[in-house]
Amino acid sequence: MSEHAYREIITKAICGRGKKFNQTAHAISPTHKPSSILGCWVINHKFKTSYQKDVVVVEGTYDINIWYSFNENSKTEVVSETVSYKDIVPLTLRDKKVISNKMDVTCKAIQEPNCLEANISPNGSKIVAQVEREFLVEVIGETKVKVQVEDEGLWEDTDLEEDIDIEDSLKDLDSEFLEKE
Repeated sequence: MSEHAYREIITKAICGRGKKFNQTAHAISPTHKPSSILGCWVINHKFKTSYQKDVVVVEGTYDINIWYSFNENSKTEVVSETVSYKDIVPLTLRDKKVISNKMDVTCKAIQEPNCLEANISPNGSKIVAQVEREFLVEVIGETKVKVQVEDEGLWEDTDLEEDIDIEDSLKDLDSEFLEKE
């Protein structure tokens, strides 16, 4: 292979990747003193991302709905609370040859927020919901990649003859071609 067998190309590519799993306990205050927990679910998950030097910040909200009984299990009610979170996802894979300052971020919730369990707190007035979530983030930016090219793909023109007389090349040209009509 010749010395010209490689080219550097500037392209957009994944320049960083990271993954983060998180479990969070949320204390929810129902309107009545709960007797037992009948169900818990998480809905309306929304999030946004931002890139900050070697990490991606994922900020979002979701609603926790807890169905519980009260008054010695004689009545039921659903309590709903919107909670917010902020996860810092470190980039475990990073490209050191990034040439742009502007980065695009993609984020996928591998595990949407999900309630693992809900229990009545020791003092009996709150419900503690254990929620898990997991994100995969990718940072996309401009970078240089080196690619191999076939030997026939590049040539070096060392015998460039610039001494060709243009008059000789144009002597057979009919200068009155357009004027003959």
